[in-house]
Amino acid sequence: MSTQEQTIEKLVEELSKLSVLDMSKLKSALEDKWGVKAAAAAPMMMAAAPAAAGAAPAAESTEFKVTLEETPAEKKIGVIKAVREITGLGLKEAKDLVDGAPKVLKETCPKAEADEIAKKVAAGGGKVTLKGL
Repeated sequence: MSTQEQTIEKLVEELSKLSVLDMSKLKSALEDKWGVKAAAAAPMMMAAAPAAAGAAPAAESTEFKVTLEETPAEKKIGVIKAVREITGLGLKEAKDLVDGAPKVLKETCPKAEADEIAKKVAAGGGKVTLKGL
């Protein structure tokens, strides 16, 4: 093993001992010293962490985003009624939301509420999607 490889190995060992707060300080110091930003490195490290876990099963989402995808023209009134009930919007605002689909009905809500919203919109004749957060 060359001296350069040994130096790299020692650096890796020392950096592995740092706390997250110390790593953040080191990142800031290197950015100042070298005049660069390391913003792209953070998402890559975060993406690598779940992959490293590997054996752990993915957690089921508890929060959902509910989006109105489409409304058939003949079912528009029923969907507007459902949207008004769900969001508390006035008639014009609900109509504009339905006309402008796809639109988010709820940014975050628990699974039970998301399912209830989906049932109400489906009963009115519309189509929604639930996206786990």
